[in-house]
Amino acid sequence: MNPLSDRINNLAVSQTLAMAALARELKAQGKDIISLSLGEPDFNTPEFIKEAAKKAIDENYSTYTPVEGYLDLKEAICRKFKRDNNLDYKPSQIVVSTGAKQSLYNIAQVMLNEGDEVILPAPYWVSYYEIIKLSGGVPVEVPTSIENDFKITPEQLEAVITPKTKMIWYSSPCNPSGSVYSREELEALSKVILKHENIYVVSDEIYEHINFSGTFCSIGSIPGMLDRTITVNGVAKAFAMTGWRIGYIGAPEFIAKACTKIQGQVTSGANSIAQRATIAAVDADPKVLNYMVEAFHKRRDLVVGLIKEIPGLKINVPEGAFYVFPDVSSFFGKTLRGQFIKDATDFSMYLLAEANVATVTGDAFGNPNCIRFSYATSEELLIEALRRIKEALA
Repeated sequence: MNPLSDRINNLAVSQTLAMAALARELKAQGKDIISLSLGEPDFNTPEFIKEAAKKAIDENYSTYTPVEGYLDLKEAICRKFKRDNNLDYKPSQIVVSTGAKQSLYNIAQVMLNEGDEVILPAPYWVSYYEIIKLSGGVPVEVPTSIENDFKITPEQLEAVITPKTKMIWYSSPCNPSGSVYSREELEALSKVILKHENIYVVSDEIYEHINFSGTFCSIGSIPGMLDRTITVNGVAKAFAMTGWRIGYIGAPEFIAKACTKIQGQVTSGANSIAQRATIAAVDADPKVLNYMVEAFHKRRDLVVGLIKEIPGLKINVPEGAFYVFPDVSSFFGKTLRGQFIKDATDFSMYLLAEANVATVTGDAFGNPNCIRFSYATSEELLIEALRRIKEALA
């Protein structure tokens, strides 16, 4: 008999983390693996943020923090929301957590009852689906295609809303597709949402600054949407602070209070030193990140160009984040070097075995025709990885 709970037995492993672990294992066995599986900037945390952390250590910020975050950090986050997103939040509407992933988990736990439906435009970030399921919710996937840049239309949204719909979760710029919703597109979606009372939106904006479109819109800034939106962000991606584990939300006050309540029973406050460093990060002019954004932009152009040279791979031009999400379905049903490819998972495993390149199957993101590459690594490694892939598919 298995003594583990049904909850854990029914939970899928994070595919991105599983692929990264497999790549590390193969590396340890002496294989020359290029891992494009994890979404992690290859830059170091900027110096001014590290200095703020050192200062916090010297100033003995070593005791428990308020569950929802230091007040001066929450004030800094309010300023950031106003400056970058035109969102008016008060400190009582901000909750700081151990990474944006915990923010999302808190939201699901406090908002979802058994059987509540959550609309997920697919592809979606790998953990949304399992977090919703874990919280008793029912994920409702809405497929999109590479032809429309993996974006959901107002008609598609309207068609899946039922009396059980409680929430919509999406990210822009999107992980895994890199798609960025324009203000016009979000206004059109908001019209649909505002027709239905009691539907809330989770807007995951963790990649907002890694954006090559020249514009960024928070859905909460659209008239009528602030009270219906939970804006999720953090410092991991834009500031190269993945290991610092700081995420935060801006939300209607009753939701923020509920998130504080659950966090008080689960992890309490986030890391004190990382919170002090985050004040420096969110108070900084986003222009300090330009060197990273320019590097990602250049790599995107490089990777899209190289993928276009590989017959059978179909690619669009993503406008943000640091991923490409090519359609690989032309290889399904074919045999490559003795290996039958039935789906994106087989394709991804084939690339690992034959090209020594780790990618992630689109299955993990709700799109079984694609695979995800992260280009958050050096141009030299990207060129070599795509050379190997081209050879393995020739």
